[in-house]
This record gives sequence, C-alpha cells and structure tokens, in this order.
Amino acid sequence: MSVSAKAVAELRKATGAGMMDCKKALQESNGDFDGAVDYLRKKGQKVAAKRADREAKEGVVVTVTNDSNDKGIVMGLGCETDFVAKNEDFVAFATSLAKLALDSGVTSKKELAALEFEGAPVSEKLIEQTGKIGEKIEISDLQLVEGGTLTS
Repeated sequence: MSVSAKAVAELRKATGAGMMDCKKALQESNGDFDGAVDYLRKKGQKVAAKRADREAKEGVVVTVTNDSNDKGIVMGLGCETDFVAKNEDFVAFATSLAKLALDSGVTSKKELAALEFEGAPVSEKLIEQTGKIGEKIEISDLQLVEGGTLTS
C-alpha cells in the first residue's frame, strides 16, 4: 500500500519514530493511524526485549527543585551511548520524569516507574523510548533531597 508523505509526517510528529519506521507502520496497518501507532509500540517492545541484557552505562543526571527550594530530586537516566545521553530530547525526557517524581512525592525508581506519564505508566514510556532510540533506557537512580535552600 502506498502512503502519503503527509500521513508519515503526522505519525512521525505524534510518535517521534523515524520516517522509514512510520512509513512501514502505516503500510502494515493499511493507512490506519491508530494501527500504525500500535505497530510502533509493539516494535518498541521487541527492541526493548532484545536490549534487556545490555548495560546502560552512559546517561544523564538531572536535578529539579520545588518552588520553595527546600525539596528536590536527583535522577539518573541511563542509556547505552554518550550520543544518546547528549541528545536534547533525551535530556528533556529525563527532566520531565524528574519533575513528575518531585510533583508526585515518590522516593524510589519503582514508585516512579508505576506513575502515569503522558497517558501510560513510566515503565511503558521507557520501553517506548527504547524502541524509538534503539538503545536500552532505564532509571538508574532516584534520590529525594530535602534541606534549607536547594539549587540545581
């Protein structure tokens, strides 16, 4: 089936997946947008399963504080290569997770993984990111910090 460039671009914008992956997903789903999103999600799960035994030794550490600067989160989000760790989208994703942890008051990686983030549990969003980026991604550490005046 032939798919339009506009449909591929819309799917890419919605999912962040690569152009060729979006094109294939639309072809496999006969042009159905929701079917293509589901196809990409399942593809991401397969990529994550293949990469599960890999080590995520690279990554980024982000910090966020509350408005009164007396509570903060320090979180590490691991990946396989420094190229991904330096990517703006990866850093923004990590920062969003840290803000979610702070706003929700969680104190462990397990608690954060169970939280809802953009319509799905964080654990599923990590798998989605693994499928999109092609590397293992995991929350490597999460610490709640409290004190008189904190800055990040």
